[in-house]
Amino acid sequence: MHLDTRNLRRVAGTAAATVTALQAGTAVLALRAGRRDYADGVWGPGLAAVAVTSALVGNGDATRRWTLAAATTAWAARLEHQMLGRLRGSDEEDDRYTEFLEGDSVPAVVGKVFVTQAVAQLLVSAPLQLAAASSLPSGRRRWLFPAGVALMVAGASVEAIADRQKSRFMAEKERAKDRSEDGEAPEELQVLDTGLWGWSRHPNYFGDSVVWDGAWLASAASAPGAWTFPAPVAMSYLLVFATGARRTEKKMEDRPGYRDYQRRVSFFLPRPPRSRR
Repeated sequence: MHLDTRNLRRVAGTAAATVTALQAGTAVLALRAGRRDYADGVWGPGLAAVAVTSALVGNGDATRRWTLAAATTAWAARLEHQMLGRLRGSDEEDDRYTEFLEGDSVPAVVGKVFVTQAVAQLLVSAPLQLAAASSLPSGRRRWLFPAGVALMVAGASVEAIADRQKSRFMAEKERAKDRSEDGEAPEELQVLDTGLWGWSRHPNYFGDSVVWDGAWLASAASAPGAWTFPAPVAMSYLLVFATGARRTEKKMEDRPGYRDYQRRVSFFLPRPPRSRR
């Protein structure tokens, strides 16, 4: 369970330089275009870049560091495809950014969005960095590595299925609007409450959190990796409170049928839904 601290410093330094370069480049593009929401487009690629550079620079167990790099890159590629589709599909900035940054100067925007996101990326990716500079033990603890990777795959699958179900629902809703005389979708298409969305109101965010729980578990196969537990905790906090579920709830709560949906379906952790009144 050896941790090469000198190599870890090199891995961490490379990760910091990589994230800084990506965030700086995105900030320049975003500010020129007046689209601060471009920050969403660099979240996944930044984490994938850290995973890959950590695997390149690290001297820890090769199988683990490259497996984690591959799993993170696959997760990021799917997320980026979705993010780019959303960003390209609108000529206007996401309302979340407009409201959050209203009246802010350029330095304030850079600090609140791009610097904050860079720090978050480095914190969330801490298990990947530590795993890249650590060897695996020879005992039973080493099985935490494949268990963690399996958890990453499971979480990514839940996230992908949830996003696919949402995309189908939104497409069906738009078709219904086009067919209706008043341009409104019927009541049953106001709230998605089937599939995974019938067990959790935010299954995509839940799946995302499980991905990073798995990354932490894989790193914890080496004893020092267990100390990076603030990383998955931070990711869950971001997904629930900072940029994800709570903001979505606030935006959706006045939609017809959403209050009943909140009553019946779990907020985050999946569970069987309550029956309708």
